[in-house]
Amino acid sequence: MSSGERRDDEEEIYALLDDDYARRILVETYEDARSAEALSDACGASESTIYRRVERLRERDLLEGVQRLDPGGHHHEVYAARLERVTVELTDDGFVVEVDRADENAADRFTRLYEELSG
Repeated sequence: MSSGERRDDEEEIYALLDDDYARRILVETYEDARSAEALSDACGASESTIYRRVERLRERDLLEGVQRLDPGGHHHEVYAARLERVTVELTDDGFVVEVDRADENAADRFTRLYEELSG
């Protein structure tokens, strides 16, 4: 990644973390995956607003989507946070942002939780 690309990525991370809806989406999806409808209710925002933030978060790999099967046999997408930690360091060259993402993806977390509950 070039320094220009890194700077663009850092600026997008700053912008996302400065956005109330994006932060709320990350908090709401940290423990349990949530649908856009559930996020809309939790954030007090329209679903279109939620989808815009979800897309931006997914572009930076801070959020992932997983298909979930409901009891009626229909599939719908739910979202789970991948962000674990953001570190901002001040250096002579400016700020350096480091992002730690979850090693385990949402599908693996669901499997692990299911096994723990059924075990």
